Amino acid sequence: MTPGDSPGTPSEGAVRRPFGPNCPAVSLFTLGTMRALDAPEQMLAVLSAALACGINHLETAPAYGPAEAFLGRALSQLEVPRSAVVITSKLLPGLPLAEGQRQLRACLARLGVERLDNLAVHGLNLAEHLEWTLRGEGSELLGWALGEGLVGQVGFSSHGSNGLIEAALATGRFGFCSLHLHLFDPQRLPLARSALAAGLGVLAISPADKGGRLYAPPAELMDDCQPHHPLELAYRFLLAQGISSLSLGAAAPGDLAWAERLAGATGPLGASETAALEHLERRAAERLGLKRCGQCRACLPCPVQVPIPDLLRLRNLALGHGLENFARERYNLIGRAGHWWETLNASACECCGDCLPRCPHGLAIPDLLADTHSHLVEAPRRRLWG
Repeated sequence: MTPGDSPGTPSEGAVRRPFGPNCPAVSLFTLGTMRALDAPEQMLAVLSAALACGINHLETAPAYGPAEAFLGRALSQLEVPRSAVVITSKLLPGLPLAEGQRQLRACLARLGVERLDNLAVHGLNLAEHLEWTLRGEGSELLGWALGEGLVGQVGFSSHGSNGLIEAALATGRFGFCSLHLHLFDPQRLPLARSALAAGLGVLAISPADKGGRLYAPPAELMDDCQPHHPLELAYRFLLAQGISSLSLGAAAPGDLAWAERLAGATGPLGASETAALEHLERRAAERLGLKRCGQCRACLPCPVQVPIPDLLRLRNLALGHGLENFARERYNLIGRAGHWWETLNASACECCGDCLPRCPHGLAIPDLLADTHSHLVEAPRRRLWG
């Protein structure tokens, strides 16, 4: 911060975007707090750097271990005015009313605040999670939090299906949502646009990490994006779509460099950015050839629930963009993350051929799924204990 600035004073050029009907406007980037957990001093350094580059939206959760306590301590040490920051925390779905009330009060105590600007349902991933928020104890919990003035508005984060997210948005019960919106996975952009048009805030979940580990891109991806960095293009792609804010989980002040550089980057894509994105797409198409999945999702539904487009997207990333390490990591997480990620990998394909006539590109989908599996699967690693 420059001399005379107070904590939370936006850096020159920092802008704010609306984030729902009952929340102050937020910075283009949101500080996600799940990576600065080694020590309170780490959170202090990251928060100080975030405020200095114009970030005012802070996102945390009890599920992030000591994040809330570390963040509350850092806010106190920096003497950040409450009005200078927008604070979002989250509670997991399915809690009994009394336990949810206890957890929310504990959140406030750890953060050292009397009120959250935003409370999200953390992982509205299944139909029963939405049911919990609309009826019974979940609905009572959210209504109580709003009625007591403990939160400004409620929303949700989701790793669920497009249909589930669409159903949640259609209820009119939420002021904001956090969605997986990425340069290399733009399928939820229509949902984001609908939410924005309805006046909701939209937070993009981890476009750097979950978007392809773009903070450490492979050489071919760097070449394909010239003269821009892949992460710069990923961020600008989403900001140009009007997304309210992009989550950035920083472990060190240096991780905030792009947030500082792009603090005022709200305009449409420039000619150089557009050309780079077109070149990126062209190079991937050349590498993948006639076996490239266009992600139209016409192959669905699969009779045995294989998530065909999502699996072939990982193949596209590995072979088309050089993101093999990322694709392999995501593929081998399938079936090991509960409702937070897919449960069936490509080996579940029964080669029934049901999808074949629906593919507008005539892809040999069962063969591509088998190729994806052989290319990305790793043998389970033996644990060092147990």
